[in-house]
Amino acid sequence: MTTRRHLRLLSLTAVSAALLLSGCGEPGSGGGQTEPAAPASATGATCAPVAGDQLVVLTDDLGLQNSDNIIPALNATFAKANPEAVELLDTVSQNLDTERLIALNKAVDIDRQTSSEAAKAFVEAQGLAAEGTPGKGVSLTVGAANFSESATLAEVYAAVLRTGGYDVTVQTIGSRETYLPALEKGDIAAVPEYAATLADFLNATVNGPDAKSVASDDVAETVAALTPLAQERGLAVGEASAAQDQNAFAVTQEFAAEHDVATLSDLATACPGGLTLAGPPECPERPFCQPGLEETYGLVFSTFTSYDFGLIGEAVRQGEAAIGLVLSSDGSLAA
Repeated sequence: MTTRRHLRLLSLTAVSAALLLSGCGEPGSGGGQTEPAAPASATGATCAPVAGDQLVVLTDDLGLQNSDNIIPALNATFAKANPEAVELLDTVSQNLDTERLIALNKAVDIDRQTSSEAAKAFVEAQGLAAEGTPGKGVSLTVGAANFSESATLAEVYAAVLRTGGYDVTVQTIGSRETYLPALEKGDIAAVPEYAATLADFLNATVNGPDAKSVASDDVAETVAALTPLAQERGLAVGEASAAQDQNAFAVTQEFAAEHDVATLSDLATACPGGLTLAGPPECPERPFCQPGLEETYGLVFSTFTSYDFGLIGEAVRQGEAAIGLVLSSDGSLAA
């Protein structure tokens, strides 16, 4: 996963995050820069880091994060003319959960398969081949943003559509500001998107940059808000998958077992005296990071240590911090 993707998820709103996706470089400096957290006001057990090889994401049971579920976005004219293509993309959503998305990312980011190789294997393993060839004679382009997960999902879409007879080209275009206009014009027919981020991005373009967020932790509500906004821009959306790529917080398996925690609420109960937190430099100021954990869950942090994003997971594994910010679909989370 790229730094751009990470910054998009950490931003104050999904709209400003989308701008970060297109234009930001590496955040901050290297890892290990420790800053005092806000003074701890709670008393009770303090949970020290526990080193281990495997990370466990704690369930966001109170809905701090918005529902950034993978969802196909399509040119509305193409979708109306080719309902079978929408149905094929919906079968991808129906068979894609976060665990499988993690496996796809691991195949590409860690095992070094190409996106097309990983996509082909996924389509075959899930039995997603079309039963007929409704797309015979139809040519289209599937777009992708400029990070590996988007490229892999675009290849999955393309692989499924090809089984239905469609002549498909995959094109990596870049940022949302670039590929959405191409989608509206019909230069590309479909692109993998993220429900909450797309909803707020379109909301800002339709209703102004100060429009209140329409996204929430409920994916059905988010898609219900997204659908009419997409229609106003000449777009359509397919079925949202269960797969999510959003901020998540992880501990080691050993830490989870020692303290018997599976959710962030469990963590607050088990460790009222404080924890050490690892995150990117902007985490102490972002509502979906440290302030959100404190306000939503009542978590107390004795120390925050900033790391380049790619080093956070390893810091938790090495016992440098008890909990760290990760992406929920990071390939390194694979068991």
